[in-house]
Amino acid sequence: MYATMSGGSLDVSKAGNALWLVKVPKYVADKWDNAPGSLDVGKIKVTNTIPGKRPDISLHLSEAVLCLDGEKNNEPIPKSFKLDVSHFTSQTMVALSEHRMSYNPDAVVQETDRLAILGKISQKLECRPIGDQVYMDLKKQAIRKAHIPTRQVQKLDKVVQNFKPISDHKHNIEYNEKKKSEGKKARDDKDAVMAMLFKAFEKHQYYNIKDLVTLTKQPVVYLKEILKEVCNYNLKHPHKNMWELKPEYRHYKEQEDNETN
Repeated sequence: MYATMSGGSLDVSKAGNALWLVKVPKYVADKWDNAPGSLDVGKIKVTNTIPGKRPDISLHLSEAVLCLDGEKNNEPIPKSFKLDVSHFTSQTMVALSEHRMSYNPDAVVQETDRLAILGKISQKLECRPIGDQVYMDLKKQAIRKAHIPTRQVQKLDKVVQNFKPISDHKHNIEYNEKKKSEGKKARDDKDAVMAMLFKAFEKHQYYNIKDLVTLTKQPVVYLKEILKEVCNYNLKHPHKNMWELKPEYRHYKEQEDNETN
């Protein structure tokens, strides 16, 4: 029996089945996850079926499951467990199964995934191990592992080359040493600075302030005061933010005019 739903159909033929929802310890779930589908994982035993009283329910794992190696724990685990039953009527819970259909490149319309209701949860049970020696040893081992520190001191037989934090980097140290060796830039005579500027502008027509500071080795503020007297500062392209000699100081123009004549 199928019920239609958005995106596909839902098989409700088994919706009337009564199912148990059992909470098991992690080490039991680990064993069951590694068990083949055809393997008998255990048996449930129900005793004391007196009307009006809760029955005694126990779970006994099979020897084949106990011999399986778990992904997270290979220690021996208990074989027998007690299932505590708790009835609930305040909510409705069902178990669903999903079968994903593989993609068929030749099909015009792809098959949608199949969903089915396996049954309705009628009882919730919690699996509690019986306190035997195997369980006590398992708990001791778990307590020991919990107390093992995540970080441990290890003795090294040889020197390990690691990057260690430093207070300053090499290029910063070299820059500071160079700055100290050069010392504070002293102001030269104004006429000497202007002579250096005129000599520089004989080679190129435009300079930025950084290059002029490098050529003259003068403080920026002092150099700009002199540049404002003999140079113009360009604010438009193609020579934006660059200095150029004022027309009355452009001796190279007179030379160019003489050569053309």
